[in-house]
Amino acid sequence: MRSDVRGYADAMNVLVVNGPNLRRLGTREPEKYGSTTHDELAVLVTQWGADLQLEVEVRQSDDEADLVHWMHECVDAQTHVVLNPAAFTHYSYALRDACALVSTAGLTLVEVHLTNPHAREEFRHTSVISGVASGTIAGFGVDSYRLALEAVARRVG
Repeated sequence: MRSDVRGYADAMNVLVVNGPNLRRLGTREPEKYGSTTHDELAVLVTQWGADLQLEVEVRQSDDEADLVHWMHECVDAQTHVVLNPAAFTHYSYALRDACALVSTAGLTLVEVHLTNPHAREEFRHTSVISGVASGTIAGFGVDSYRLALEAVARRVG
């Protein structure tokens, strides 16, 4: 996020945040997650955002504290969020509470997943994030991100 956009709610800034193991896209279980690498995904997401007149930044971390901190930054900078919480989806109450701050600040937060968690193992069926997200898009591979950015653009545009 650019620091010079603080206070510009209509600047249409979006932070795309990817949680644990997503840096391994393209090599980690490609039969489930596809062959697109994280770097390729970042390029696609940035281009899709530009096409929608959104300024997009992509970040990834395996560290829960980073994701929480980034949600706080989004509140302070009035930046919308597309979040793939990955494994943190199912149990991170710290991330859930940080996401609630984003939502209560009047910002759009879209939870996104490459696969459909409800079509997978039972433990993946629960999301502690969904209840505080503006919406959830899952199961469309990398297109889930494009759909999420379109949802943000429509909501805030």
